[in-house]
Amino acid sequence: MDKSDITRRELGLAALAGAASLQAGTARAQGTSPKDGGVKHAVARWTFGDTALPDLCDLANDIGLQAIDLVGPDDWPTLKAAGLDSSMCNGAEPNLTDGFADPQFHDALVASYERHIDLVAEAGYRNLILFSGNARGMDPGTGLANAEKGIKRILGRAEERGVVLHMELLNSKVDHPDYMADTSPWGVELCNRLGSDSFRLLYDIYHMQIMEGDVIRTIRDHGDCFGHYHTAGVPGRHEIGEGQELRCPAIVRAIEETGFTGYLAQEFIPTADPASAALRDAVEICTV
Repeated sequence: MDKSDITRRELGLAALAGAASLQAGTARAQGTSPKDGGVKHAVARWTFGDTALPDLCDLANDIGLQAIDLVGPDDWPTLKAAGLDSSMCNGAEPNLTDGFADPQFHDALVASYERHIDLVAEAGYRNLILFSGNARGMDPGTGLANAEKGIKRILGRAEERGVVLHMELLNSKVDHPDYMADTSPWGVELCNRLGSDSFRLLYDIYHMQIMEGDVIRTIRDHGDCFGHYHTAGVPGRHEIGEGQELRCPAIVRAIEETGFTGYLAQEFIPTADPASAALRDAVEICTV
């Protein structure tokens, strides 16, 4: 191969790279997703709580997000007006501590979740979050049996209405002391016991990195139990760029290799000014 061949090849690669860059930039400018297929992108409402919801919807559309995460019924009209999905609905849970692992809360939870399952279905949405709550001295096996029993009381309603219940896995080391569903094996066992397409886990990458690490292997081994993903930087729960310990493009690639085409929601607390730039960067990092 002579020098002219190398030059032509390099020029050809440069042209392709330039065209790809131009196409991606045009897509962002037009407010479309940086990539069709693969994971769909969302942002958690609460982490941008200082931004009015209509403004957050405008930002989401500008970046190319498809949804806002963790939004309740009162705010669904705002999302619908903006043409955005409610990727993970909330509002049925009283808090994060009084959950399905403790039977003293079952009756109240069942009444609330039956109502919200209907609301989610009638709004044309699909995903509804739930929580294990705190252990309060219970061993994991007892909490698991309790959660299975309580969730089975609402699972038939969810199946009938086409709603998928998602138990979120949270860390009990830093953010949620005493939370029961703090490891993926506990959640996977619950998913297997329930054996329903209307129950999945919300695998929070930030929380599970703190508790157990081995994120990519867990996704590959148990992706069939994971119906939704959250991410944030570790440590600190801030931006997912170079200042944290996880390589998000590799994690997203592993998620997509399982065939997952649901939502990945950014749930980091922004420190950058403006926060909109941090969100835009995060979506680009997670577009692989």
